[in-house]
Amino acid sequence: MTNATRGIEREITGLQLEEKKLVAEIKRTAKTGNEAAAKTLARQLVRLRQQIANLQGSRAQMRGIATHTQAISAHSSVAVGMKGATKAMSAMNKQMSPANQAKVMQEFQKQSGQMDMTTEMMSDAIDDVLDDDDAEDESEELTNQVLDEIGVDVASQLSAAPRGKIAGKNTEDGSSSGIDDLEKRLAALRNP
Repeated sequence: MTNATRGIEREITGLQLEEKKLVAEIKRTAKTGNEAAAKTLARQLVRLRQQIANLQGSRAQMRGIATHTQAISAHSSVAVGMKGATKAMSAMNKQMSPANQAKVMQEFQKQSGQMDMTTEMMSDAIDDVLDDDDAEDESEELTNQVLDEIGVDVASQLSAAPRGKIAGKNTEDGSSSGIDDLEKRLAALRNP
């Protein structure tokens, strides 16, 4: 098919070159004033163009046939592959019965459930051993000791904090004394 298509393409190329020569000859003949010869050459040009169109149609059909042949070949290859896969699957089905597979799956689920329960029990036992109230008390005691060292007494500061809405003062003296008071408190916290 490929060789036939190439042969048709060579013929088309040759005819197109001949068409160009014929067009040039028609122009020369028309310049000389020989109308009868120009008409004859024009008829040849029309036939030549029809022949080129016919060959191009034939080339398109040949390419279509080649594509169709390739598709059939591909389908054949797929069919052969499917045949092999079917044989393999039937051999596997003979070796592995569905009833046995169901039993294996049930046993796996059972063992998996038991393993989950055992893991959970072990985890609970370890947590019970490690979660001692003494450790919690000790960690709270250490936290309080560290806070005391840096001078933070949270309970006393919270009790000393004003409650309710704080009214804003409009005078500059009152706001500057409030800022001074805050700066003194900050300095006290920094230097215990």
